[in-house]
Amino acid sequence: MKYIDLDYSEKASEMLPALENGIFMTTKVGDKVNTMTIAWGGINFVWNKPVFVAYVRYSRDTYEMMKNTEEFTINVPLHNDLKNELAFCGTKSGRDYDKIRECNFTLIDGRIVNTPIIADCEMHYECKVIYKQAMEPNNIPESILQRYYTNNNFHVIFYGEIVDSYIIKGE
Repeated sequence: MKYIDLDYSEKASEMLPALENGIFMTTKVGDKVNTMTIAWGGINFVWNKPVFVAYVRYSRDTYEMMKNTEEFTINVPLHNDLKNELAFCGTKSGRDYDKIRECNFTLIDGRIVNTPIIADCEMHYECKVIYKQAMEPNNIPESILQRYYTNNNFHVIFYGEIVDSYIIKGE
């Protein structure tokens, strides 16, 4: 694989539209690697650090894993058609499926973090959690509560310092 280093914001104009369609957030605890589709998040600059902010519902296996790790990777399919994989990883739980195997993903070790990246995606952010915050339901407008939280399945917001960012290309 050929790595092309990126400044964290260099390809934000490509990452953000991809996020609307879904990208992969990957976690690792022990030998277990899980990924999920996220469509809410983005890049910020907080405490003089580049940060990827990811929203994970309490009900997700990824949330359970994030309680036991302080890192994650963000894997962005820029040009590869992974619609079926994004749908699968957004609707199936890592409690019930080995999503990496089911999607036939190729994993590569992260360069800085212990969580692997999904080689099937082109763009990657390696992140170390520097802050997490449970949503405060009383601070959410009623219209948003009615649309996204009728079952009270709120998100925890993870701020991951982007410690490495790059694009990978084939052999």
